[in-house]
Amino acid sequence: MNKILLIIQREYITRVRKRAFIIMTLTVPALFALMFAVIALVANQKDETKHVVYVIDNSGAFERRFRNSQFIKYVYPHKSVSDAKKDLKSDDDLVLNIPANTKDTVELSSKKKTTLSLADNIQGQMNDIATGAGMVKAGIDTASLHKIKSNVIIKSTEITSTGEQGTNIGATYALSFAGAILIYMSLFIYGAQVMRGVIEEKTNRIIEVIVSSVKPFQLMMGKIIGVGLVGLTQFVLWISLSAGISYIIGGNTSPANTALHSFLHNLGSNAGYELFCFLFYWITGFLFYSALFAAVGSAVDSETETQQFMFPITLPLLFTYILSVSYLFTVPDSPLSVWLSIIPLSAPVAMMMRIPYNPPLWQLGISMALMIVGFIFTTYIAARIYRVGILMYGKKASYKELAKWFFYKE
Repeated sequence: MNKILLIIQREYITRVRKRAFIIMTLTVPALFALMFAVIALVANQKDETKHVVYVIDNSGAFERRFRNSQFIKYVYPHKSVSDAKKDLKSDDDLVLNIPANTKDTVELSSKKKTTLSLADNIQGQMNDIATGAGMVKAGIDTASLHKIKSNVIIKSTEITSTGEQGTNIGATYALSFAGAILIYMSLFIYGAQVMRGVIEEKTNRIIEVIVSSVKPFQLMMGKIIGVGLVGLTQFVLWISLSAGISYIIGGNTSPANTALHSFLHNLGSNAGYELFCFLFYWITGFLFYSALFAAVGSAVDSETETQQFMFPITLPLLFTYILSVSYLFTVPDSPLSVWLSIIPLSAPVAMMMRIPYNPPLWQLGISMALMIVGFIFTTYIAARIYRVGILMYGKKASYKELAKWFFYKE
């Protein structure tokens, strides 16, 4: 145990003292702050281009019924389409050609590509005008219809053993989805660091000296935990520095902090629950995949040779990540969703996507238990490969060779 602690200490101190770690830890929060500032600046900038739309209405149903806005003016020139196109004064002006039969295609022409928002504005107004005219023709009083139009707002509540509680699925899902993305990214980033560390020590022949005093299992366990603590430290510093920069720039009343407070308020009691699940699956997922990455690193001589082993390992996680939005979010209690959240290869991402829907505790318990058992079992398998692979040089390993290494006796 003392040897494992010494290895953890060595891995942690060596990596946090590296210039790359310090630079990344300090610059990433600043880059995030800059990115959000640019996004906010761009979002607040509206298209102030003034457009003139020449309406050629062959149907007569839309004559002088379009509503002008600050940036769009509708003109009815009473000329042919070809003449209207020739008389366009600016590249931002357009010609709207409405056929006699409104069921035919309506043409919007300009000297440059039309923006989607402008086309949607014109299309929306045409649909409103056509719908209103159709209701009048059918004898429907549109004024009365607008008066009785309702605006129903649904407030979601969750029935629990302690009573009904308000829920905001948008806020809880956003936090859960962010956690799934962080887990997915960190497993690759820090798991790959474990693999590179093993390859580096193997190619530099340092490992031959180390294993003379430390068992391969102890060395691998210390390396995995040490790199994991480095990643956890970096995440905590990123969050702390990002919050500090946000407060310094905008103060407590800045839009970012106001949105954050509103977001946390909407989460309510779910925040602690989701944070606990995130930390558990981040740690166990990292330990699980890092053991596999370490086994891959011990089986090859360079990073270019890792692809044949990396793809089968990362495919389940990639598959789950792709399904996270298109499937897991819409049917969180389906058999596929349940199994993906239980199997250790996909559980770190899949269960985080199901957390907002409060999966049954027995499913969460089985998933967590299998993550712990899976890490121990994977570490055992990886250690069996590790003890042989770290001393192999100049020979490309295959799956058959890895199986032989696993069954070699001490």
